[in-house]
Amino acid sequence: MPQGKPAGVRCIQLSADNLCLLFGHPERPAVCAGLQPSVEMCGESNSQAMHWLTELEARTAP
Repeated sequence: MPQGKPAGVRCIQLSADNLCLLFGHPERPAVCAGLQPSVEMCGESNSQAMHWLTELEARTAP
């Protein structure tokens, strides 16, 4: 997303099963590469992980 990804907007680089299509590629944004999975961030399910990422985006939105 050349102009950045607004909070609440699905990344265009996510596959239908929510996998990053740029994972392992040099063009992957540094902010994405810097996200390190942890129990606090990922929780115990995809639903919990998405809730955390939504909250994180809301906290960092301009």
